[in-house]
Order: sequence, then C-alpha cells, then structure tokens
Amino acid sequence: MTESPAVTERSAADSVAELSLEQKAALTSGADFWRTKAVPEAGIPSILLTDGPHGVRKQAGATDHLGIADSVPATCFPPAVALGSSFDPELVERVGVALGEEARAEGVGVLLGPGINIKRSPLCGRNFEYLSEDPIVSGTLGSALVAGLQSQGVGASLKHFAANNQEFDRMRASSDIDRRPLREIYLRGFQRVVADANPWTVMCSYNRINGVYASENHWLLTEVLRDDWGYDGLVVSDWGAVNVRTAGLAAGLDLEMPASGGRTDAEIVAAVRDGSLEESVLDTAAKRIISLVQKAVAGAREDAAYDADAHHALAREVAARSIVLLKNDDGILPLKPAASVAVIGEFARTPRYQGAGSSLINPTKLDNALAEIRAVAGDVSFAPGFTIDGSDDAGLADEAIAAATAADVAVVFLGLPAADESEGYDREHIELPPAQLALLDRIVTANPNTVVVLSNGSVVRLPFTEKVPAILEGWLLGQAGGGAIADVLFGAVNPSARLAETIPVRLQDTPAYLDFPGEHGHIRYGEGLFVGYRWYDARELDVAFPFGHGLSYTSFAYADASVESDAAGLRARVTVTNTGDVAGREVVQVYVSVPGSSVQRAPRELKGFANVLLQAGESREVTIEIPRADLAYWDTRADRFVVEGGDYLVSFGASSRDLRAEAVVEVGGDELRLPLTTDSSLAEIMADPVAGPMLQQHVVSMLGEDAAALAGDEELLKMMGSLPIGRMVSFSPDVDPQQIQQFLDAVNAAR
Repeated sequence: MTESPAVTERSAADSVAELSLEQKAALTSGADFWRTKAVPEAGIPSILLTDGPHGVRKQAGATDHLGIADSVPATCFPPAVALGSSFDPELVERVGVALGEEARAEGVGVLLGPGINIKRSPLCGRNFEYLSEDPIVSGTLGSALVAGLQSQGVGASLKHFAANNQEFDRMRASSDIDRRPLREIYLRGFQRVVADANPWTVMCSYNRINGVYASENHWLLTEVLRDDWGYDGLVVSDWGAVNVRTAGLAAGLDLEMPASGGRTDAEIVAAVRDGSLEESVLDTAAKRIISLVQKAVAGAREDAAYDADAHHALAREVAARSIVLLKNDDGILPLKPAASVAVIGEFARTPRYQGAGSSLINPTKLDNALAEIRAVAGDVSFAPGFTIDGSDDAGLADEAIAAATAADVAVVFLGLPAADESEGYDREHIELPPAQLALLDRIVTANPNTVVVLSNGSVVRLPFTEKVPAILEGWLLGQAGGGAIADVLFGAVNPSARLAETIPVRLQDTPAYLDFPGEHGHIRYGEGLFVGYRWYDARELDVAFPFGHGLSYTSFAYADASVESDAAGLRARVTVTNTGDVAGREVVQVYVSVPGSSVQRAPRELKGFANVLLQAGESREVTIEIPRADLAYWDTRADRFVVEGGDYLVSFGASSRDLRAEAVVEVGGDELRLPLTTDSSLAEIMADPVAGPMLQQHVVSMLGEDAAALAGDEELLKMMGSLPIGRMVSFSPDVDPQQIQQFLDAVNAAR
C-alpha cells in the first residue's frame, strides 16, 4: 500500500474522502485520556490536549482528570481569579504567549482554557478558574489569553460552553435560564472570544441547558455557535461530558474525550449504516478534527523551549498587577523602610497559590511571602498564628500576639484552606475560618496598625473591614505570588488591580442565594439579568466593596468627558490626571445606562475599560471604543439582539459605585417592526407610527360622533390600552373578526 502524504500536504476534505467509515468514526473520540486517535495509513498523527488554563498540566505517567497524578514542572501563573482583577488585556495576552511557549515545548497541541463562565454565585467551587461576574471583562480578557496562546501555534479550548456556574451535580443538572440573561450574560463573553480570537476549539460543558445536555444541544453547538456566530473550529467535549454519542455528533459535538475504548465509534458506524445518522454529519466532524490536527502539526517545533526564569519573573509581575488594594487608611501602605514589621499567619510561609482539581500545576519554583519580605526588610519577626487545616492551634495565637505587640506594623495573612474550594464541589459558605478571625481580633487590639493580606479563590466575607486600616485582596497568585505581595507591600509595585466580582456584606445578599444550587436536577436562574453588581445596584444594597473597586498609592482625577455615536458604536473620551506623587495605573471604566428604557435593565452596565499608566502629574485623554453590538439587548419577541434608540447616559469611573464624570449621547435605534396580530394590544397599535393613525381613522369611520367622546375619556382609553384588538369582537356588536383581520393586513402591508 502506498503511504499517504502527510496530513498538512492536502486539504482536510481530501483526507476525509480517503478514509473508511470506521476510520472516520474512530477520529471522533480520543485514543487515551489526552490524545486524539492517529490514522497512520492516512498520514494523520495523534495530537496532545492537556489541562490549563494557568499552566501546562502535562501528566508524565498515569493520567487522570482531577490533578491527582504528577505532572511535569511548568510555570504556575496566577489563576483566572487573579488575572481578571488585572483588567489588562495586554498583560493577559503576555501570559497567553508564555503558556503557548511552554505548551509547545512539551509537545502540547491544545491547552484546555481559558474558562470564562460567569461568577453567578460566590459559592461556586471553581470560581478560581473564572475571570469575572461580568461578560465584558470575561470576554475581553478571554480573547487576550486565546490570542496570546494561539500566536505560538498552540490551540486554546474556550470553556465551559455554557452556563456551567456551579459544581454540585454538574454532570446532570439543568441550568434553566430565560432567553435574555442567557444571551446577554452567560453567552456574551463566549461570543466575544469567538468573534475576536477564533479559538481552535470550544469545550462543551457537562450540564444541561434548559433541559438539554450541552453535549447534544443542537441549538447551542450549531444554531448559536456556528450559524449565529460563524464559528468554524472544533467542538470538544469536557472529559466525560458525552451522554448519547450519536445525538452529540448530530448536534455539533465533533470530538469526544477521553477515549471510549471504541464503544462510541461502533455506535456511530452502526447509526450511519442503519440510516439514523447522515454520513455527511460524520464527514463534517472528521474534517474539523483533521483541520485541528493540521494546525497543531504546523505549530509544533522539535526544538521548542522556554526560559523558566523569565516566565517566573513574568508570573511575579502579573501577580503584583492582580493584587487589589481594598483599603488603605492614613496611607499605612506602602510600608516604610524603617518600620518594624511582624508577619503573622501560616499562609505567609506556606502559600496557597492555586486551586484544586484539573488545573493543578506542578510549579517550576515556589516563592513564599515571608522569605520575600525578609529579602526586602531584613529579619522580620514571624509567627504562624494558626495552622491552615485548623488543627493544633493552641499556643500559636499567644505567640502571634506577642510578635504583633512588639512591632510597628502587623501584616496578617488570612485565607481559605485548599479543601474549601475545588473542582467537583461547591463551597458551603463565604466565611474565613473562625480561628483566623478570632486571632485577628486579638491582633488588632494589640496593634491597631494591622494590614490584612487575603489568600482565597473566591470572595469571602470581611467582618473586620472597619477594624483594620489596610486590606490586600491577594486571591490565588501562582508560584511567584510571595514576591508579588512583598512588591506591593513595600511599594516596589503600585497596586492597580480592580475587583472583577463584588464582595458582598453577607451571603444572603447575593443574587443567586435562593436558587443555588437548585433542586431535583434543576437550577432556576431566578435573578435573571441581575447578576453581580447589576443585582446590588438595582436593589440599592450595601456591599463590602463594589465591582471595579481598587485603590492605588496615588490618586486620579477625571475631567472633560464626551461621547460620540456612529454606526460602529460609541467613542467615549475622558481626560485622566495622576494627581499624586508617584506613577500609577488607573483602570478607567465606562458604564452605560438607558434612562426610560422600554425593557428591564440594570441601573448601569460596564461596556468598556482601559488600563492607563500615568506618571505623577501626567494627564492623558483616554478613548474607549464601545461596539454597537455591546449596546444591544436580546429582544425575546424578535429573537435577536436589538439596539434601543434614545438618550444613553455614559458614566466614567473607578468602580461601579465611584463614577467621576458623565455625558449623554443620542443613539439611533435598530428598526424593529414586529407584525401586528389579533393579540396586539390597542396601546401597542396606537403607539405604532403607522398603525396608530390608521386605527384612529378606522374608529372614527365605525363610531362617528361617539369617537370624539371616546377620545376625550382618558380613563377609559387607559383601561382599554391592554385590550388585545382581537377581543374587541366581545365588546362591540359592530366589529367582526374579518374586519379586524382586514385592518391588520392593511396595517402590516403599510408598515
């Protein structure tokens, strides 16, 4: 038999044409846990997919999906919970480039990430892998990571598509979501990444969506992803997400992972032979798989390598740019060089730097904050204060109080143990361990100059906000987080990160509180559009710290706001001045409101942002482009996005509740002419510029002098406004159904 040309030397369609039915079916599932199947006789090699998204988790020996087995050393960059707070696409893209370099050096064809699911509830156990509660932040930063990764010839896998917002019962539960929030909140970030970065693969989630498994959801995988968004890449299952393989293939699921041992391949062959599955559907999936293999082969380099030290330095830079300065009363930070410092808390010595589960990275090296602080400030005192697992705390607290009392400033590291948040299960609360809170109370009493540094993968309740002068939200910062914390504490880095999720006062205030985690296999998204800050703002609830909040060691002023509107969208401009004494970054956030909107909306929604570095005293005009598509709402009647016409209030600020300048701009609306039917109300018909005058003429011709009396009776007109026109036959003997239909036909023709 003549050996076939290499897969890159011919089109995917030509390759598929040479394959047997059995070979095509075999391509649609994995060879093992991480590799696709090869067809050597057709010149089609296997490629390697492996977990990300904040590091390369390539397992060296035995394979599993939950991070149990060892993996090769790789740089553990800050997880998405930290990256999201950077609000910096350029920085995130650099992380993507570094991930691509490491993946290529390890022979990886596709790195599984980023995860951009919305943080619907702070209880989701996997929130540390997701970027934000807002789709604009998730979509913008997700696009940057994909672009950076794929620039190195390694594919991304955008996940988890879609509405995977909890871990409890994640492989069966149905996310029951109304059409508007599904489109505007839970799909919008995915749509942005698909449009802007074209990821090589999209990973379907485990869960059902409105009753249908994502893995066999034709509406999701074909009608939305491909027909609406124009996606031409490959859809891969989450590991073990396939329910019925033939149904999934027909719906648009191309590649099943991991291997099925040939079972599902045989099911596909049988379905094609008995006519229940069109062979053309299989051909399409096979072509997409071969196209993916072609990209991975073209991007591979036998001599690929990376500089581990340079990547560690990048990880430190990124981590420092991801730390949020929540509070800094009286400028206690940055710490003064001459101040004596007591470092308290086991997390300073034993860092919690990543989440648990499939994204668990074996780091190339690991910094701890205590050593890095001592590298800057000398031999500062240290007391562990508590154990991370909560055991054997006796005596540790007294030692910590003594250290705090003897120092000018106490820096207290608090956080969640790894067992509190992981893939596979959700959190039960948002509380820090009681022993840590009790210790903090004693430390503040002994030394009011207390700085708290947090280590957590999702928000925690902060009952001590009013007691301590300074708080750093350190999230999970990756392998170089210890050095990054020291950099921020001592002012080598001016903090610039912002909260990508609201920190609530209490769990009971959160949007999904009454509907999480659902019951009997269904999760009702009862908060609708009002996710995250949209909920708190609409209900005027107090929060501990609002979405977008973050302080700096300098200050910024806003002036000269203006907005222009054209066919492309909005062009928002504002002048920002660094009014402090040191250089710093400001994250300029643009929120949009539509006063008097005809549809339900949040009081304001983030529509754009810019990360701007300004020297002390420097002013700069910042321009933020807002695509017209981002102004649209999902009209459930037309089943499409629609831009509402009218005056839009555009606000510039440093958080969703710190708005510094504003401007009003008129936006032209999309034409939306829904056919009028017998179910259309009289008020709807009267409001229509064409139908209204025609109805008035029709009424006058039918009622004569009585029409004038009717027109003068405002109360009666108001009462009749909700009457469907088809029901008029029940109230007037002079009106029959045929007349009404003739009127509607004439109106619709005129419109």
